[in-house]
Amino acid sequence: MRILIAEDEIHLAEALSQLLKKQNYSVDVVHDGRSAYDYALSGIYDLLLLDVMMPEMDGLAVLHKLRGDGEATPVILLTAKGEISDKVIGLDYGADDYIAKPFSTEELMARIRAALRRKGEVVPEDALTFGDLELNTTLLKLTVKGKELKLNLKESELLELLVTRKLAVTSKEQIIEKLWGFDSNAEYNNVEVYISFLRKKLAFLHASVKIATIRGVGYILEVTEQHV
Repeated sequence: MRILIAEDEIHLAEALSQLLKKQNYSVDVVHDGRSAYDYALSGIYDLLLLDVMMPEMDGLAVLHKLRGDGEATPVILLTAKGEISDKVIGLDYGADDYIAKPFSTEELMARIRAALRRKGEVVPEDALTFGDLELNTTLLKLTVKGKELKLNLKESELLELLVTRKLAVTSKEQIIEKLWGFDSNAEYNNVEVYISFLRKKLAFLHASVKIATIRGVGYILEVTEQHV
């Protein structure tokens, strides 16, 4: 899952980024409200962490504008302000949660997991299942009928994306935006390489789940019959 951090305190933003990456989240960081708004409109994020006091556009304005645009991505506001009135304004503008600085990392992670659960996502500490496969996104482990293989981070993120989208076709553009970010230099062949890696691992485990190519559109998971 990908999280956008919008925080103008450079050191705090970097600390938050490292913390979330250690928890196997993909992270992008911006330092002003205008950039936060532009990035959030891409629709590739599962959660936004918005600092309230930012240059160019404050976090409340970003949130208000996003909700007005119909963008429903969960938002947790980060701010040094702790007054009840500020919390009320943030929640009325459409924030999913609000945490005042300074905060503990344990509390922040708990609030992130709660926000993602409310959205209906499977948080990294849980297992994802599809057909006969089980993906542990925390341990980067793929299991089929008791046999398991270790995945690298990108393989795990790609399989997680395909599983969470279930029967929807996922385009190469969507995969690039989700795994590498919309401003990355990743190309279609990067996607094809990781699709190939995953196909080989699924075949090695004799999984009933296959990654099918929908020509000119993208990829989708299919469950095939297993013959003895």
